[in-house]
Amino acid sequence: MNIIILGGFLGSGKTTTLLSLARYLVDNSTSDSEFKAMIIENEVGEIGIDDSFISGSGLRVNTLFSGCACCTLSGELTTTAQMIQRDFNPDWIILETTGVAYPRSMQENLERATQARAKISILVDVNRFERQMRALENLITDQIVGSDAVLVNKIDLADDEMIATVKAHIEQIEPNTQLHLICANQGVDESVWISTVGKEGL
Repeated sequence: MNIIILGGFLGSGKTTTLLSLARYLVDNSTSDSEFKAMIIENEVGEIGIDDSFISGSGLRVNTLFSGCACCTLSGELTTTAQMIQRDFNPDWIILETTGVAYPRSMQENLERATQARAKISILVDVNRFERQMRALENLITDQIVGSDAVLVNKIDLADDEMIATVKAHIEQIEPNTQLHLICANQGVDESVWISTVGKEGL
């Protein structure tokens, strides 16, 4: 089993990107597992906003409520991951975090609980990135530092100068991350997922 943590601030396009990733993992799996990909949604509040949308795709969803999985719900998150591993043993667990989550804390907790490798991919909205950095620099910087990949989304709505500025800023924060330019609404190229998740579990 492998885990990918999909993080990013609110409005960055995580749900659309998550569905593209899940379809890629399911469509390209070569294993005999009944469950190719299982999704854990980590929502703040009483109702998971995207739950019905994701459930409608035919993918199994386990939505967490009432807090952030990297702090107050860290125990529930690891318990859920262990239950999924024990009862279903999917090729992949995909965790969609809240916009205010700290993915590295989740990564540490999940790897400790499941002994599975957890990769981190962070989405950023190219048009709002610089404004968000001015207002929430510590949060967004912490999400990017240590990530395996950063997906710069909504590039169809940005000019070349803005894209170059955002790329340079991200590379300054975390020079070792993979950086991909995407437009999730128009589909994510398969080469992005091959580079991001590798061949494990396929």
